[in-house]
Amino acid sequence: MKKTIINTPEAPSPIGPYNQAVLVNDTLYLSGQIPLIPETMTLLSDTVEAETELVMKNLKVVLKAAHMDFENVVKTSIFLDNMENFAAVNSVYGSFFDEATAPARETVAVKTLPKSVRVEISMIAVK
Repeated sequence: MKKTIINTPEAPSPIGPYNQAVLVNDTLYLSGQIPLIPETMTLLSDTVEAETELVMKNLKVVLKAAHMDFENVVKTSIFLDNMENFAAVNSVYGSFFDEATAPARETVAVKTLPKSVRVEISMIAVK
């Protein structure tokens, strides 16, 4: 098994004992991203749409660091603090994918997320 750690300064630095992504053979496991502004490591506290946009942009730069893009994504997990945000998050999330080839996904509401954010998204991508 070949394991390569992927980290880029273009995405938020990990806030714990983990990496932004780990590439194992041809499969990339991306850690969950929350709406952290990479340059300042501060939270974007705006609309849930703006927060989701930032999360997806952060995931995009991690994919890029592994020489991949959203077309390589085969599975996503979306965590919400409240299912009432589902439609808004889904609309922004969906704008990053071609619906015909969109990845498998689950969306779940949880009691709390890191730093009490409203949305966190993780992904799995394959070369």
